[in-house]
Amino acid sequence: MTYKKLLICLVLFTSLQACQSWIYRIDIPQGNYLDQDDIDKLRVQMSKEQVAFILGKPVVEDTFNENTWYYVYTMKRGMGGKNVRKELILEFKDGLLTSMEGDFEKPENFEVPLDQQPE
Repeated sequence: MTYKKLLICLVLFTSLQACQSWIYRIDIPQGNYLDQDDIDKLRVQMSKEQVAFILGKPVVEDTFNENTWYYVYTMKRGMGGKNVRKELILEFKDGLLTSMEGDFEKPENFEVPLDQQPE
């Protein structure tokens, strides 16, 4: 009799484990979501205020170096997709943007300041 109960419990437990993939799990986004279109608006010698207007304030602020801004975005997929992590690191000197690096393409005219754009 106890073997029968044990077998029923084992089958029930195994079948519940198989149903685990049916549970809906939400995607969890965290950080600054950035589009390449927004990145394309960046130019060298932009002020911190101009950059913050375009991209928003960075999620990660380095307390030891206020001239480096880190934009980090992560998406943890709930239903088994591939997790996403993107970052953008902006360097400032004297309050003006000097360089960018990260997972985004640098705009073609990044090196041309706004005041020197052809009209």
